[in-house]
Amino acid sequence: MPDDSPIRIVIADDQRMIRDGLDLMLGLIDGFEVVAQAADGEEAVTAVAAHSPDVVLMDLRMPVLDGVGATERIRRDHPRTQVVVLTTFSDDAEVLAALRAGARGYLTKDAGAPEIERALRRVAGGEAELDPGVQKRLLEMIPPASGRAEALDALTEREREVLRLIGDGLSNAEIAARLYVSESTVKTHINNLFTKIGVRDRAQAVTFAFRNGVMS
Repeated sequence: MPDDSPIRIVIADDQRMIRDGLDLMLGLIDGFEVVAQAADGEEAVTAVAAHSPDVVLMDLRMPVLDGVGATERIRRDHPRTQVVVLTTFSDDAEVLAALRAGARGYLTKDAGAPEIERALRRVAGGEAELDPGVQKRLLEMIPPASGRAEALDALTEREREVLRLIGDGLSNAEIAARLYVSESTVKTHINNLFTKIGVRDRAQAVTFAFRNGVMS
């Protein structure tokens, strides 16, 4: 995306007032362009297919198809489009489900305009952005590893790089493209690093990465 191109955004929320409010707010920010609104997850998937936005600002609890399901389909079928969750709720199950589905950002609806702008810019730029309260709870969801230093030291530089990319929300295919390796090689690195740091899935790997300073 050229530097002078606006960040193109789809807003997905089942409440019209919230959609319109976000649309108005984002329209006042230089470098942002809202290209579509969606009232449910199916509409969000359709809007992404039609407009190829950079980011979807996604509610989780919507009719027809919820935000987690929509996120999973968007990240699978349109991997260049990223997702920032913006929701009233932040219970642990929903946080993990959204991250597993491929969301790179997670904010609650008490976030102000500066926080939303920051999240959209960071995620559009390939980074991850979590609400501080959500991040804190993620860090509390697994206990500190007793062999923290040993686990980190056991990782190769390539495994650390893969862990950082997992934390940024990249899929196996995206990691493979970024590192110029095959998907099978990426899977091998992921299996090895999961074993070394003692986690079962990508959500726990992200938590480990934040807790141990692999990413911030």
